[in-house]
Amino acid sequence: MTELPLLLAQAAEGTITPPYTVLLIGWIVFLVGLIVFNFSSRAGTIARATTKEALRQPIFFLMTGAAILVMVANYYIPFFSMGEDTKMYIDCGLAMTLICALSLSVWTASTSVAEEIEGKTAMTLLSKPINRRQFVLGKYVGILQSAVIMLVILGSLFFFFTYFKFGYDQTEAGKGGADLFFYRSVGWLPFQIPYLTQERFNVARTILPGLTLIAMEVCVLTAVSVAISTRMPMLVNISTCFSLFVIGHLSPILVQAKDQNVFVKFFAQALATILPSLEHFNMSAAISTGKVIPMDYIGFAAMYCLAYVIAMIMLAFLMFEDRDLA
Repeated sequence: MTELPLLLAQAAEGTITPPYTVLLIGWIVFLVGLIVFNFSSRAGTIARATTKEALRQPIFFLMTGAAILVMVANYYIPFFSMGEDTKMYIDCGLAMTLICALSLSVWTASTSVAEEIEGKTAMTLLSKPINRRQFVLGKYVGILQSAVIMLVILGSLFFFFTYFKFGYDQTEAGKGGADLFFYRSVGWLPFQIPYLTQERFNVARTILPGLTLIAMEVCVLTAVSVAISTRMPMLVNISTCFSLFVIGHLSPILVQAKDQNVFVKFFAQALATILPSLEHFNMSAAISTGKVIPMDYIGFAAMYCLAYVIAMIMLAFLMFEDRDLA
């Protein structure tokens, strides 16, 4: 993680290959893994039911609609950025996607886990051949799946909005808008097939690393929220996750700051070690300015995400193991 400035400098010089193909393969493997888990385990049954429940919640439609509304509004509203409106649009779109996905996952964890335990609904599930660990794991995967579905919907729309936004800004700046499509004859077909233009496509696909890192941050905070929900009510869970979100983005900055108080630096290092360092997943500024996020960095972020998720799920197992449900 500390090598990021050097990696970004190499990316700016064009010495790092964009990781889009590897990321697409990773997303496909991840989604296939979720499908296999859903239909090959008892915890998968709980995951499917939790996902269906989350998708029926009003907050899913509210957050998805709010994100789409902001994307559409930002498409037309000028940023007064001296010709850099597309970069600002990408930065705002990634931030809005993150906020909506996290809001959905934390809220769903609070309602689906905490309220089922307090309402004695969990006793009904655990009376069947499902143990407590399968219950917690299934809840986590189900909540995560609902957030992933939102990310896929918003990410797809965001890609096309960015694709059109680039040409729109070029036209508004008087530079001559890039062609929307180009047409090519294919085999025996009597008509030409429209293809995405390379210039617009290169700009739009830069959001893929950002969406991948957002998904990792959602995985981490969802695991934290599920662990808290096994013991605490909804209000405590939401408040704690909001605090962790702020501290997780602030502590790495305090650790790297120079000329600061020794006590502040020690306290920041302690927080960055124990609590999730969410700032490692925040590459929106680099992506919006055209930097290529190296695959090495995304790989390290994925390993950190996996390690922290496993730790939080294990903690949730321990906290829920002796929880009195009667």
